[in-house]
Amino acid sequence: MTKRKKKTGGKKINNLSKSILTILRKNSSQVFNYKQIAAKLDVDDANSRNQIIKALAELAIKKQISEVDRGKFQINGSTDYFEGKLDMTTRKDGYVIVDELEEDVYIPHKSLNKALDGDIVKIYVYRRRRNRKNEGEVVEIIKRSKTQFVGKLQLNENFGFVEMQNPKMYTDIFIPKEEMDKAQNGMVVLVELKDWPEKADSPIGKIIEVLGEAGSHETEMQSILAENGLPREFPKEIEDFANKIDTSIQETEIKKRRDLRETLTFTIDPKDAKDFDDALSFQPLENGNYEVGIHIADVSHYLQPGTILDDEAYDRATSIYLVDRVVPMLPEVLSNNACSLRPHEEKYTFSAVFEIDKKANVVDQWFGRTVTYSDARFAYEEAQHIIETQSGDIPADISIQDAAYTTTQPIVDAVLTLDSLAKKMRALRMKNGAISFDKVEVKFNLDEQNDPIGVYFKTAKDANKLIEEFMLLANKKVSEFIGKQNPKKTFVYRCHDEPNDDKLAALETLVGKFGHKLNLKDKKSISSSLNSLLKNVEGKKEQNLVDTLTIRTMSKAYYSTQNIGHYGLAFDYYSHFTSPIRRYPDVMVHRLLQRYLEEKPSADQEAYEEKSAHCSDMENFATSAERDSIKYMQVKFMKDHENEQFLGVISGVTEWGIYVEIEQNKCEGMVKLRDIKEDHFDFDKENYAIEGRNTGKTYQLGDEVYVTVKNADLVKRQLDFNLVGSKAEVEM
Repeated sequence: MTKRKKKTGGKKINNLSKSILTILRKNSSQVFNYKQIAAKLDVDDANSRNQIIKALAELAIKKQISEVDRGKFQINGSTDYFEGKLDMTTRKDGYVIVDELEEDVYIPHKSLNKALDGDIVKIYVYRRRRNRKNEGEVVEIIKRSKTQFVGKLQLNENFGFVEMQNPKMYTDIFIPKEEMDKAQNGMVVLVELKDWPEKADSPIGKIIEVLGEAGSHETEMQSILAENGLPREFPKEIEDFANKIDTSIQETEIKKRRDLRETLTFTIDPKDAKDFDDALSFQPLENGNYEVGIHIADVSHYLQPGTILDDEAYDRATSIYLVDRVVPMLPEVLSNNACSLRPHEEKYTFSAVFEIDKKANVVDQWFGRTVTYSDARFAYEEAQHIIETQSGDIPADISIQDAAYTTTQPIVDAVLTLDSLAKKMRALRMKNGAISFDKVEVKFNLDEQNDPIGVYFKTAKDANKLIEEFMLLANKKVSEFIGKQNPKKTFVYRCHDEPNDDKLAALETLVGKFGHKLNLKDKKSISSSLNSLLKNVEGKKEQNLVDTLTIRTMSKAYYSTQNIGHYGLAFDYYSHFTSPIRRYPDVMVHRLLQRYLEEKPSADQEAYEEKSAHCSDMENFATSAERDSIKYMQVKFMKDHENEQFLGVISGVTEWGIYVEIEQNKCEGMVKLRDIKEDHFDFDKENYAIEGRNTGKTYQLGDEVYVTVKNADLVKRQLDFNLVGSKAEVEM
């Protein structure tokens, strides 16, 4: 006779207390009884209900929850709840940035609760254990950062999945058959996230646009714009509206403006520029001073509030500069024609005119609407040649007129005098604590198919700095003019906060690996020390890395009606006034300046603060797209050099690999630890290094190493390298 099996009392519910707390936290304003908890957990047997009743009682005894009525429970208090923005890593976990907390809160993957990168979330922060970082879980998604995503469609018979291109997007999106929009397998698509059922592993989406074949150049450029939620073509009604605007110069309008058409005026821009926002005028005065005018395209004359064109410009908020194209804020009829200060054309402008003495002090100023005539256009290379040779003879190899020519002596004198004044203005800014970021820009030579056939570096020379200083002067003085008025008036400022102390300390440690030092004693010491650092690394292997790391310590500049000054420029007041063709905040500044010149009352601060926040967000999306396009071009360039060996510098060290930046073209890729065959390497966090278990060999941040290309993934815009060895080993 067989023995009867003893009843076990039913299956135990795993992590029951944690599950109950999660339910109550997600619904912190509601009360639940044991039946409602059981329904949420999808259990209905007596054993499970008994476990829930017992767990609720234990949690109440621990004061983690409260029994607000007989058998009805609610999460305790709200002191451990915070709101913030989720920043995902590429390893499927994330951090929530909370203003009230000094440290970001770590959110493990299992505690994301369907939150995605950039979402504004409510989190519960666990009580911190000794020497452990803040950890929490998402209890509510307050606002989705975005609902449209780009990925590659993988089709099955009756459904599909869109595999995400963005490494921070940790889930694919399920596409029902009826939501395919005729998309074919393997195509890159734009998908709208429609729903994410509680028990579903993946969200459900709908394909709203087919972008093209994966890996093709045009598809990838369109993907970059779509992934960042950025516009592409102008709608037909916007183009039609813009084309109907009267862009002729009218005598009746000229009479309302200061006429500066007889004053020597010229532009200096990149040689391939099509829109010329700004021009400089120059006139020596009888008292030995100079009258210098900074003339900006009067976009606000054509862009009237309340029109569909203004709404479109506001929505875009900025022009977007990808490697192979510009996506303009304004249609071409305005950006490249009516508002562009082209040579030998009269234009409506908004001007800041200064009387400046020989020491570069501003002794008088005037702001207002003008009409100007540009006498000449120069590329930066041509202006630089004038500065270096003190001559107006422009050689054919740098001429934008396709032949050698000689410019007039008054223009030569103007350029040389403005250069001298700009250098004095810059020296004063540096003395006052401004930080000199002359970061090397990576540029590509493209063929007719937009394939990269070469990489070159663009650095700012005296001609670039001349224009920069006078644009900074106009921005600063316009901002001061409004900001110092009493009573206070609503205005749009460009704000830049002081750097974070922790980031500065981390930078100090990092640059120490290269033999550099920082003095972080006080504000003046910090800026002086950072300038010395940036100067000391010029031309060295670590220049691009140190430049990048230093920029990352800086706070992000933003637009606001609440002025805090601009730390990086060492200005107490600063705004953007000089680029209204490509930045909507400059349009707002023009409108507000004109409003106050006409002595009208202060504008609605709340409305302008909301607009400022929108412009800051769009600027961030545009910057992200610009970086993505550069990364794509770098990967595309390296794909054609897979059999070559490159010298690089270790630019980052993590627990899963080392990042290497190639010295000759600044392309960065990763060497995964598992791909290094010479030893098993462990991550040494303290020394920014990896160390071999058997050999004791180390590879450290800043070390020079040789690498080859293992994989160049155009879709993921990702480079993987093979490590050949250290420079010393390879060159022995």
